[in-house]
Amino acid sequence: MSTLPAIPAKRYFTIGEVSELCGVKPYVLRYWEQEFTQLRPQKRRGNRRYYQHHEVLLIRRIRDLLYDQGFTISGARNQLSDGPAAPGGMDPIALPSDEPMSMAELRIELLRLRDALADD
Repeated sequence: MSTLPAIPAKRYFTIGEVSELCGVKPYVLRYWEQEFTQLRPQKRRGNRRYYQHHEVLLIRRIRDLLYDQGFTISGARNQLSDGPAAPGGMDPIALPSDEPMSMAELRIELLRLRDALADD
């Protein structure tokens, strides 16, 4: 398993940035949008995709399930719908202190912490 780069503390990421941060090609990200209902980047001018921090974490989770753990698309979809948290090695959410977390980001962080505590 290769180490992925840290996720910068910014609000929006282009598909190219997400591709580099998550180690998958842009066409794979577009395909995953069709397969995983939780993955819905905002679309702006010219239908350009803008991903938020929690979506980058979700993509890393999907990548881990498919590439590292060997799940099928439907198996990964089931894992995500059951609500498991990101693996312990996943980057923590790093937002500037003056930027509030969204509910989705907060949920991901709480689930990650729950699993980290359960491992002890």
